[in-house]
Amino acid sequence: MNKAELVDAIAADTKCTKKDAEAFIKSFTATVSRTLAKGEDLQLIGFGTFCVSERAARTGRNPKTGQDITIPAAKMPKFKPGKALKDSVNK
Repeated sequence: MNKAELVDAIAADTKCTKKDAEAFIKSFTATVSRTLAKGEDLQLIGFGTFCVSERAARTGRNPKTGQDITIPAAKMPKFKPGKALKDSVNK
C-alpha cells in the first residue's frame, strides 16, 4: 500500500474527504518525527512504539576501493510492534 492508497482507505473508513485524510497523515508523520527528534518515544497502546536507538560508530569498507572508512555514530528511528498488532498479523 502506498500513501495515496492509505489516504483513500482512511477517507473511506472515516467518511471524511481525501483532503482531510491526507492532512491527518501529514500531521501524524510530522508529530512522530518531532517527538523522535526530541529523543522521546511515542507509544500507541496495542499498535506499537516509535523510538530512537543509538548506533555506535564503526569501521566499514568502501566497496569500490576496498579502503576502510569510519562510519559515525547515529541515532536511528525504530518501530516496535505491540502485542495486538503482532497477533493480528499472525492469525
